[in-house]
Amino acid sequence: MSAPKNLTDCYTHELADSWSANDQMQKIVRELADAAGDDKLKQRLSKSADGIAKHTETIKKLLDDCGVSEKEHCKGMEGLVKEARKHALDADIEDKDVLDVVIIAQFQRMCHYGIAGFGTAKAFAEALGKSEHVSKLDSITAEIYDTDENMTDLAERSVNLEAKQA
Repeated sequence: MSAPKNLTDCYTHELADSWSANDQMQKIVRELADAAGDDKLKQRLSKSADGIAKHTETIKKLLDDCGVSEKEHCKGMEGLVKEARKHALDADIEDKDVLDVVIIAQFQRMCHYGIAGFGTAKAFAEALGKSEHVSKLDSITAEIYDTDENMTDLAERSVNLEAKQA
């Protein structure tokens, strides 16, 4: 994609970047789910990967509505995925409880990146008067916040406590 010339370009660039970020995140989240030791964590990560796929379909529809049909490689998520791989998947962590804590931390970093991107896209959509887009982006952001809060709750109630005892 070429450099943005106006707010519409900024908006479509943000969506195209989010599409790429989601594709990268969905893949690594499935790998994190496979590596997790705690069954609730595995389930939540798998459910999150499915949610990311739904969000990607919404992004594609929003872009299509703007006449754009391609994504833009997201280097920010690329870095977060590399960090998740390094610290969780490739690290030689023997204690599954400790690994689960690391997985949650890496997952939440990626979620926060997504919240920032979707929040920015929503602000652009509001400024452009795209109320239907705003509603969809608001819904995605709310779902990511809920996922993040659920993951924090899981960490505080069980996973962190188990890791602390080890």
